[in-house]
Amino acid sequence: MAAPRKAAVVGVALSDCGRLDGVTPYALHAQAARRALADAGLDRTHVDGFASAGLGVLAPVEVAEYLGLRPSWVDSTSVGGATWEVMAAHAADAIAAGHARAVLLVYGSTARADIRSGRRTGTLSFGGRGPLQFEAPYGHTLVAKYAMAARRHMAEYGTTVEQLAEVAVQARANAALNPDALYRDPVTVDDVLSGPVIADPFTKLHCCLRSDGGAAVLLAAGDVVRDCRTDPVWVLGTGEHVSHAAMSEWPDFTVSPAAESGRRAFGRAGVRPDEMDLAEIYDAFTYMTLVTLEDLGFCRKGEGGAFVGDGRLRVAGGALPVNTDGGGLSAQHPGMRGLFLLVEAVRQLRGEGGARQVRRPDGSLPRLAVASGTGGWFCSSGTVVLGRG
Repeated sequence: MAAPRKAAVVGVALSDCGRLDGVTPYALHAQAARRALADAGLDRTHVDGFASAGLGVLAPVEVAEYLGLRPSWVDSTSVGGATWEVMAAHAADAIAAGHARAVLLVYGSTARADIRSGRRTGTLSFGGRGPLQFEAPYGHTLVAKYAMAARRHMAEYGTTVEQLAEVAVQARANAALNPDALYRDPVTVDDVLSGPVIADPFTKLHCCLRSDGGAAVLLAAGDVVRDCRTDPVWVLGTGEHVSHAAMSEWPDFTVSPAAESGRRAFGRAGVRPDEMDLAEIYDAFTYMTLVTLEDLGFCRKGEGGAFVGDGRLRVAGGALPVNTDGGGLSAQHPGMRGLFLLVEAVRQLRGEGGARQVRRPDGSLPRLAVASGTGGWFCSSGTVVLGRG
Protein backbone atom coordinates (compact mmCIF):
# COMPACT_ATOMS: atom_id res chain seq x y z
CA MET A 1 0.00 0.00 0.00
CA ALA A 2 1.13 3.53 -0.74
CA ALA A 3 2.33 5.44 2.30
CA PRO A 4 -0.02 8.15 3.58
CA ARG A 5 1.08 11.66 2.74
CA LYS A 6 1.49 12.99 6.25
CA ALA A 7 4.78 14.83 6.04
CA ALA A 8 6.08 17.28 3.46
CA VAL A 9 9.28 19.17 2.81
CA VAL A 10 8.39 22.85 3.00
CA GLY A 11 11.80 24.53 3.15
CA VAL A 12 15.25 23.79 1.75
CA ALA A 13 18.48 25.74 1.52
CA LEU A 14 22.23 25.58 1.23
CA SER A 15 24.64 27.72 3.18
CA ASP A 16 27.54 29.30 1.35
CA CYS A 17 29.56 26.46 -0.15
CA GLY A 18 32.90 25.89 -1.81
CA ARG A 19 36.16 27.35 -0.57
CA LEU A 20 35.41 29.09 2.71
CA ASP A 21 37.90 30.38 5.25
CA GLY A 22 37.25 32.06 8.56
CA VAL A 23 33.86 30.43 9.19
CA THR A 24 32.85 27.74 11.65
CA PRO A 25 30.57 24.73 11.21
CA TYR A 26 28.18 26.36 13.66
CA ALA A 27 27.92 29.44 11.47
CA LEU A 28 27.20 27.29 8.42
CA HIS A 29 24.48 25.44 10.34
CA ALA A 30 22.90 28.76 11.28
CA GLN A 31 23.10 30.19 7.77
CA ALA A 32 21.51 27.12 6.18
CA ALA A 33 18.81 26.95 8.88
CA ARG A 34 17.85 30.61 8.50
CA ARG A 35 17.63 30.25 4.73
CA ALA A 36 15.48 27.10 4.92
CA LEU A 37 13.06 28.75 7.34
CA ALA A 38 12.86 31.83 5.14
CA ASP A 39 12.25 29.57 2.14
CA ALA A 40 9.24 28.09 3.94
CA GLY A 41 8.03 31.45 5.22
CA LEU A 42 8.30 30.31 8.83
CA ASP A 43 10.48 31.22 11.80
CA ARG A 44 12.25 29.21 14.45
CA THR A 45 9.24 29.31 16.80
CA HIS A 46 7.51 26.85 14.50
CA VAL A 47 10.30 24.26 14.90
CA ASP A 48 9.68 21.63 17.57
CA GLY A 49 11.84 18.89 16.12
CA PHE A 50 15.56 18.97 15.34
CA ALA A 51 18.10 16.62 13.80
CA SER A 52 21.80 17.07 13.14
CA ALA A 53 24.99 15.07 12.93
CA GLY A 54 28.51 15.71 11.79
CA LEU A 55 32.13 14.72 11.86
CA GLY A 56 33.76 15.70 15.11
CA VAL A 57 32.04 16.91 18.25
CA LEU A 58 28.99 18.86 17.03
CA ALA A 59 26.38 17.45 19.38
CA PRO A 60 22.77 18.18 18.35
CA VAL A 61 21.99 19.67 21.74
CA GLU A 62 24.78 22.22 21.26
CA VAL A 63 23.81 23.02 17.68
CA ALA A 64 20.15 23.42 18.67
CA GLU A 65 21.13 25.87 21.40
CA TYR A 66 23.33 27.80 18.97
CA LEU A 67 20.31 28.11 16.66
CA GLY A 68 18.04 29.24 19.48
CA LEU A 69 15.90 26.10 19.35
CA ARG A 70 14.29 24.14 22.19
CA PRO A 71 13.06 21.01 20.41
CA SER A 72 10.78 18.43 22.00
CA TRP A 73 11.91 15.79 19.47
CA VAL A 74 15.54 15.25 18.50
CA ASP A 75 17.57 12.84 16.38
CA SER A 76 21.33 12.38 16.26
CA THR A 77 21.53 9.27 14.06
CA SER A 78 24.98 8.99 12.48
CA VAL A 79 25.47 6.44 9.71
CA GLY A 80 27.74 8.46 7.43
CA GLY A 81 26.46 10.02 4.23
CA ALA A 82 23.15 8.13 4.47
CA THR A 83 22.38 9.92 7.74
CA TRP A 84 20.12 12.55 6.24
CA GLU A 85 17.82 10.24 4.30
CA VAL A 86 17.53 8.11 7.44
CA MET A 87 16.84 11.21 9.53
CA ALA A 88 14.21 12.38 7.03
CA ALA A 89 12.49 9.01 7.44
CA HIS A 90 12.60 9.34 11.22
CA ALA A 91 11.27 12.89 11.01
CA ALA A 92 8.39 11.84 8.74
CA ASP A 93 7.53 9.05 11.18
CA ALA A 94 7.64 11.48 14.11
CA ILE A 95 5.33 13.88 12.29
CA ALA A 96 2.94 11.06 11.39
CA ALA A 97 2.88 9.94 15.04
CA GLY A 98 2.20 13.47 16.29
CA HIS A 99 5.52 13.76 18.11
CA ALA A 100 6.49 16.88 16.15
CA ARG A 101 4.91 19.34 13.73
CA ALA A 102 7.98 20.87 12.09
CA VAL A 103 11.38 19.15 12.05
CA LEU A 104 14.56 20.89 10.93
CA LEU A 105 17.44 18.82 9.55
CA VAL A 106 20.67 20.82 9.33
CA TYR A 107 24.33 20.21 8.54
CA GLY A 108 27.46 22.32 8.29
CA SER A 109 31.09 21.40 7.71
CA THR A 110 34.42 23.11 7.10
CA ALA A 111 35.94 19.90 5.76
CA ARG A 112 38.14 21.66 3.21
CA ALA A 113 39.23 24.52 5.48
CA ASP A 114 40.11 22.04 8.22
CA ILE A 115 42.57 20.25 5.96
CA ARG A 116 44.13 23.48 4.74
CA SER A 117 44.59 24.75 8.29
CA GLY A 118 45.77 21.44 9.72
CA ARG A 119 42.79 21.15 12.06
CA ARG A 120 41.57 17.67 12.91
CA THR A 121 37.88 17.76 13.78
CA GLY A 122 37.10 14.07 13.63
CA THR A 123 37.12 11.23 11.15
CA LEU A 124 34.60 8.76 9.85
CA SER A 125 35.73 5.48 11.39
CA PHE A 126 32.67 3.46 12.50
CA GLY A 127 34.80 2.05 15.30
CA GLY A 128 38.36 2.37 14.06
CA ARG A 129 39.61 1.14 17.43
CA GLY A 130 37.57 -2.04 17.08
CA PRO A 131 37.51 -4.63 14.28
CA LEU A 132 38.54 -2.11 11.63
CA GLN A 133 41.96 -1.72 13.24
CA PHE A 134 42.90 -4.93 11.46
CA GLU A 135 42.29 -3.36 8.04
CA ALA A 136 43.97 -0.01 8.53
CA PRO A 137 47.61 -1.27 8.71
CA TYR A 138 47.26 -2.62 5.19
CA GLY A 139 46.37 0.77 3.71
CA HIS A 140 42.70 -0.07 3.62
CA THR A 141 41.51 3.53 3.63
CA LEU A 142 38.02 4.65 2.67
CA VAL A 143 38.94 5.19 -0.97
CA ALA A 144 40.68 1.81 -1.11
CA LYS A 145 37.52 0.10 0.10
CA TYR A 146 35.47 1.65 -2.70
CA ALA A 147 38.17 0.85 -5.23
CA MET A 148 38.19 -2.80 -4.17
CA ALA A 149 34.40 -2.97 -4.58
CA ALA A 150 34.63 -1.38 -8.02
CA ARG A 151 37.25 -3.91 -9.10
CA ARG A 152 34.99 -6.75 -7.97
CA HIS A 153 32.14 -5.39 -10.13
CA MET A 154 34.53 -5.08 -13.08
CA ALA A 155 35.70 -8.67 -12.65
CA GLU A 156 32.20 -10.03 -12.12
CA TYR A 157 30.31 -8.18 -14.84
CA GLY A 158 32.87 -6.79 -17.26
CA THR A 159 32.27 -3.19 -16.22
CA THR A 160 35.00 -0.97 -17.68
CA VAL A 161 36.90 1.96 -16.30
CA GLU A 162 35.63 3.98 -19.26
CA GLN A 163 32.05 3.33 -18.16
CA LEU A 164 32.89 4.49 -14.65
CA ALA A 165 34.50 7.59 -16.14
CA GLU A 166 31.23 8.37 -17.96
CA VAL A 167 29.64 9.01 -14.56
CA ALA A 168 32.19 11.74 -13.83
CA VAL A 169 31.83 13.24 -17.31
CA GLN A 170 28.06 13.52 -17.05
CA ALA A 171 28.17 14.85 -13.49
CA ARG A 172 30.45 17.62 -14.75
CA ALA A 173 28.06 18.35 -17.63
CA ASN A 174 25.27 18.87 -15.10
CA ALA A 175 27.53 21.00 -12.91
CA ALA A 176 28.19 23.26 -15.91
CA LEU A 177 24.51 24.28 -15.65
CA ASN A 178 24.81 25.06 -11.93
CA PRO A 179 26.32 28.48 -11.16
CA ASP A 180 27.03 27.37 -7.59
CA ALA A 181 29.03 24.26 -8.55
CA LEU A 182 32.67 24.33 -7.56
CA TYR A 183 33.88 22.77 -10.84
CA ARG A 184 32.08 23.57 -14.09
CA ASP A 185 34.60 23.12 -16.89
CA PRO A 186 33.73 20.12 -19.09
CA VAL A 187 35.81 16.96 -18.89
CA THR A 188 36.11 13.96 -21.20
CA VAL A 189 36.56 10.27 -20.56
CA ASP A 190 40.20 10.69 -21.54
CA ASP A 191 40.58 13.49 -18.99
CA VAL A 192 39.27 11.18 -16.28
CA LEU A 193 41.46 8.25 -17.30
CA SER A 194 44.66 10.27 -17.62
CA GLY A 195 44.50 11.81 -14.14
CA PRO A 196 46.69 10.76 -11.22
CA VAL A 197 45.77 7.40 -9.72
CA ILE A 198 44.29 7.62 -6.23
CA ALA A 199 43.38 3.95 -5.70
CA ASP A 200 43.16 1.61 -8.67
CA PRO A 201 40.93 1.87 -10.70
CA PHE A 202 40.11 5.39 -9.46
CA THR A 203 41.94 8.43 -10.76
CA LYS A 204 41.38 11.85 -9.25
CA LEU A 205 38.23 12.63 -11.24
CA HIS A 206 36.63 9.35 -10.17
CA CYS A 207 36.64 10.78 -6.64
CA CYS A 208 34.54 13.52 -5.08
CA LEU A 209 35.92 16.96 -4.42
CA ARG A 210 36.38 18.34 -0.92
CA SER A 211 34.57 21.55 0.00
CA ASP A 212 33.07 23.52 2.85
CA GLY A 213 29.35 24.11 3.18
CA GLY A 214 26.04 23.24 4.77
CA ALA A 215 22.42 22.46 4.03
CA ALA A 216 19.04 22.42 5.76
CA VAL A 217 15.69 20.76 5.12
CA LEU A 218 12.46 21.55 6.95
CA LEU A 219 9.71 18.92 7.11
CA ALA A 220 6.24 19.73 8.39
CA ALA A 221 2.83 18.27 9.14
CA GLY A 222 -0.18 19.05 7.00
CA ASP A 223 -1.55 21.77 9.27
CA VAL A 224 1.80 23.59 9.10
CA VAL A 225 2.02 23.16 5.32
CA ARG A 226 -0.98 25.45 4.92
CA ASP A 227 0.98 28.33 6.47
CA CYS A 228 4.02 27.96 4.21
CA ARG A 229 4.91 30.08 1.21
CA THR A 230 6.19 27.11 -0.78
CA ASP A 231 4.33 24.27 -2.45
CA PRO A 232 4.81 21.09 -0.41
CA VAL A 233 6.92 18.20 -1.63
CA TRP A 234 5.53 15.09 0.03
CA VAL A 235 7.52 12.26 1.55
CA LEU A 236 5.92 9.28 -0.18
CA GLY A 237 8.11 6.44 1.02
CA THR A 238 11.35 5.78 2.86
CA GLY A 239 13.70 2.91 3.53
CA GLU A 240 16.92 2.34 5.44
CA HIS A 241 19.37 -0.50 5.78
CA VAL A 242 22.75 -1.17 7.41
CA SER A 243 24.97 -3.79 5.81
CA HIS A 244 28.44 -4.06 7.40
CA ALA A 245 31.42 -2.18 8.80
CA ALA A 246 34.39 -4.49 8.18
CA MET A 247 34.88 -5.44 4.55
CA SER A 248 35.17 -9.09 5.59
CA GLU A 249 31.54 -8.92 6.74
CA TRP A 250 30.20 -7.58 3.41
CA PRO A 251 28.57 -10.54 1.67
CA ASP A 252 28.84 -9.19 -1.89
CA PHE A 253 30.97 -6.22 -3.00
CA THR A 254 28.68 -5.73 -6.01
CA VAL A 255 25.51 -5.20 -3.95
CA SER A 256 25.02 -2.08 -1.84
CA PRO A 257 22.53 -1.66 1.02
CA ALA A 258 20.46 0.50 -1.35
CA ALA A 259 19.09 -2.79 -2.68
CA GLU A 260 17.14 -3.05 0.58
CA SER A 261 16.48 0.60 1.35
CA GLY A 262 15.30 1.23 -2.20
CA ARG A 263 12.99 -1.76 -2.28
CA ARG A 264 11.34 -0.59 0.93
CA ALA A 265 11.09 3.06 -0.11
CA PHE A 266 9.52 2.33 -3.49
CA GLY A 267 7.22 -0.28 -1.96
CA ARG A 268 5.99 2.06 0.75
CA ALA A 269 5.49 4.84 -1.79
CA GLY A 270 3.57 2.54 -4.11
CA VAL A 271 5.63 3.55 -7.15
CA ARG A 272 8.25 1.95 -9.39
CA PRO A 273 11.79 3.09 -10.21
CA ASP A 274 10.84 3.58 -13.86
CA GLU A 275 8.31 6.21 -12.78
CA MET A 276 11.02 8.51 -11.38
CA ASP A 277 11.70 11.72 -13.28
CA LEU A 278 15.15 12.15 -11.70
CA ALA A 279 17.45 10.63 -9.12
CA GLU A 280 19.84 12.22 -6.63
CA ILE A 281 22.43 9.63 -5.61
CA TYR A 282 25.37 9.87 -3.25
CA ASP A 283 28.50 9.96 -5.42
CA ALA A 284 31.68 10.13 -3.41
CA PHE A 285 33.08 7.87 -6.17
CA THR A 286 31.84 7.04 -9.65
CA TYR A 287 31.20 3.41 -8.73
CA MET A 288 28.70 4.52 -6.08
CA THR A 289 26.45 6.03 -8.72
CA LEU A 290 26.64 3.01 -10.99
CA VAL A 291 25.97 0.34 -8.38
CA THR A 292 23.26 2.36 -6.61
CA LEU A 293 21.37 2.73 -9.89
CA GLU A 294 21.45 -1.04 -10.21
CA ASP A 295 20.38 -1.66 -6.64
CA LEU A 296 17.53 0.83 -6.76
CA GLY A 297 16.15 -1.11 -9.72
CA PHE A 298 16.80 1.26 -12.60
CA CYS A 299 18.63 -1.56 -14.39
CA ARG A 300 19.54 -5.16 -13.69
CA LYS A 301 22.54 -6.18 -11.64
CA GLY A 302 25.65 -6.02 -13.78
CA GLU A 303 24.08 -3.74 -16.39
CA GLY A 304 25.05 -0.47 -14.73
CA GLY A 305 28.03 0.10 -16.99
CA ALA A 306 25.91 0.09 -20.12
CA PHE A 307 23.09 1.96 -18.38
CA VAL A 308 25.17 5.05 -17.59
CA GLY A 309 26.28 5.46 -21.22
CA ASP A 310 24.71 7.52 -24.03
CA GLY A 311 24.34 10.59 -21.83
CA ARG A 312 21.53 8.99 -19.84
CA LEU A 313 22.44 10.83 -16.61
CA ARG A 314 22.56 14.33 -18.09
CA VAL A 315 19.99 17.02 -17.43
CA ALA A 316 20.20 18.00 -21.09
CA GLY A 317 18.63 15.14 -23.04
CA GLY A 318 19.24 12.36 -20.53
CA ALA A 319 16.65 9.64 -20.07
CA LEU A 320 17.20 9.68 -16.29
CA PRO A 321 18.86 12.87 -15.03
CA VAL A 322 21.05 11.96 -12.06
CA ASN A 323 22.74 14.36 -9.64
CA THR A 324 21.34 17.36 -11.44
CA ASP A 325 23.45 19.86 -9.51
CA GLY A 326 26.72 18.13 -10.43
CA GLY A 327 26.83 15.95 -7.34
CA GLY A 328 29.73 15.38 -5.02
CA LEU A 329 31.97 14.79 -8.02
CA SER A 330 31.66 18.37 -9.28
CA ALA A 331 29.28 20.61 -7.28
CA GLN A 332 30.26 20.36 -3.61
CA HIS A 333 31.10 17.69 -1.04
CA PRO A 334 31.66 18.86 2.54
CA GLY A 335 31.38 15.30 3.85
CA MET A 336 28.14 13.46 4.75
CA ARG A 337 26.53 14.95 1.64
CA GLY A 338 23.16 13.18 1.88
CA LEU A 339 21.26 16.32 2.89
CA PHE A 340 22.31 18.04 -0.34
CA LEU A 341 20.54 15.29 -2.29
CA LEU A 342 17.24 16.14 -0.62
CA VAL A 343 17.70 19.87 -1.23
CA GLU A 344 18.32 19.36 -4.95
CA ALA A 345 15.47 16.87 -5.37
CA VAL A 346 13.01 19.30 -3.77
CA ARG A 347 14.23 22.22 -5.86
CA GLN A 348 13.77 20.17 -9.02
CA LEU A 349 10.25 19.13 -8.08
CA ARG A 350 9.36 22.75 -7.33
CA GLY A 351 10.74 23.91 -10.67
CA GLU A 352 13.62 25.89 -9.15
CA GLY A 353 16.47 24.26 -11.05
CA GLY A 354 17.17 27.21 -13.33
CA ALA A 355 19.34 26.20 -16.28
CA ARG A 356 19.54 22.66 -14.91
CA GLN A 357 15.78 22.23 -14.50
CA VAL A 358 14.55 18.77 -15.46
CA ARG A 359 11.44 18.57 -17.66
CA ARG A 360 9.22 15.64 -18.52
CA PRO A 361 8.84 14.73 -22.20
CA ASP A 362 5.73 16.93 -22.45
CA GLY A 363 7.60 19.91 -20.99
CA SER A 364 5.95 19.75 -17.57
CA LEU A 365 7.77 19.77 -14.26
CA PRO A 366 8.90 16.49 -12.72
CA ARG A 367 6.46 14.85 -10.32
CA LEU A 368 8.54 12.11 -8.70
CA ALA A 369 12.13 11.97 -7.51
CA VAL A 370 14.28 9.65 -5.44
CA ALA A 371 17.17 10.60 -3.17
CA SER A 372 19.43 7.78 -2.00
CA GLY A 373 22.31 8.35 0.39
CA THR A 374 25.16 5.96 1.16
CA GLY A 375 27.27 5.96 4.30
CA GLY A 376 30.73 4.68 5.09
CA TRP A 377 31.94 2.29 2.38
CA PHE A 378 28.49 1.02 1.41
CA CYS A 379 27.90 0.37 5.11
CA SER A 380 24.49 2.04 5.22
CA SER A 381 21.81 3.37 2.93
CA GLY A 382 18.78 5.61 3.23
CA THR A 383 16.34 6.15 0.36
CA VAL A 384 13.51 8.70 0.17
CA VAL A 385 10.87 8.92 -2.56
CA LEU A 386 9.47 12.44 -2.96
CA GLY A 387 6.52 13.73 -4.96
CA ARG A 388 4.53 16.89 -5.51
CA GLY A 389 0.82 17.46 -5.94
